[in-house]
Formats: sequence, C-alpha cells, structure tokens
Amino acid sequence: MIDDAQLIAETLAGKPAAFGRLVVKYQDRLYNTVVHVVGNEHDARDVVQDAFVQAFIKLDTFRQSSAFFTWLYRIGFNVAVTHRRCRRPTLSIEQVRDASGEEPVDTEVEPAERLERDETAAQVRQAIARLGEEYRSVLVLREIDGCRYETIAKILELPMGTVRSRLHRARLQLREQLKEVLINDE
Repeated sequence: MIDDAQLIAETLAGKPAAFGRLVVKYQDRLYNTVVHVVGNEHDARDVVQDAFVQAFIKLDTFRQSSAFFTWLYRIGFNVAVTHRRCRRPTLSIEQVRDASGEEPVDTEVEPAERLERDETAAQVRQAIARLGEEYRSVLVLREIDGCRYETIAKILELPMGTVRSRLHRARLQLREQLKEVLINDE
C-alpha cells in the first residue's frame, strides 16, 4: 500500500488521481467527525467536500511535520466551524412534509424502538451542540473519533495540558446536561 507521503508527492507532481486515493482513505473518518461538529449529515457532506477541495488547493503548503490526516482534520474543523457560524436555518420534518406532500417512512426497525433510539441520539447531539466550540471539538475528536491526546493537540494546535483540561470540562458539562435531560424525562 502506498503511504500518504508518496500520494502527496504524486499529486504535487501533477497526478490528481493520487489525491483521490487520499480522499477515499480519509473521507469516512473525516465525515464521522464533522457530522458531530455541524450537527447533521447533509451539512457534514458539504463540509467534508469543501475540506478536501481546500486540502487539494493548499497541498503544497503541507509540510509533513504532522500526519496528513491531522492536517486534513484541522482544515475540516475550520470549514465546519465557519459553516456552523454561517449556517442557514434548517427545515423541520413538518416543513419538509408540508412542502413535498410526502410522509417519511422507515421500515427498518420497529417504530417505538427507532423513536427511542433517535430521541436518545438527538438528546446527546443537542447536548454536544450546546457545548462551547472549544469543548465540543476536543470531545468529538476524543470520544467519537477516538483520537489520542497527542493527535488532538496537533489537530487543534493546542498544548497537551489544554486538551486534557478542555476534555475534562467538556465531559463535566455534557454529563450535567444529560443528567438534566434524564431528570426532566422522568
């Protein structure tokens, strides 16, 4: 298997198909992180696409002092943060249903089970979204994407102590928010 450095060199030498291999290698991983930052799948797809376009354009600035995916994630996070700040209002299911005249149907799982799972996932996503940006990005990278502390520090360009501190605070805030949700549901 060709390593990232070789694919980058080939891309810079005028072989854009090599960059396509980097996209295939990292698109799912970047998407899984970004979806938690922007809050929905549609916007996450747009952000990931924009991040890869920016990475392609800026590839000659990559200095290989860190891993390619670290550099790419940094670009992805910057695009996601910008996107969140500029995001258009989203339509509710009811608004989409009224506009299209169609009722969404899901036949994969029992409706009650699906509803419960979706409600829990929505509550967790909402709690994560309410975290401050500096806490949300650290939490998503560690707990959802499984990045090591060193990787998070490189991606976010933070000292290791700041990463640990923010992650601790993010967990405390998330725990408190979810505790409030569970108390209000009883």
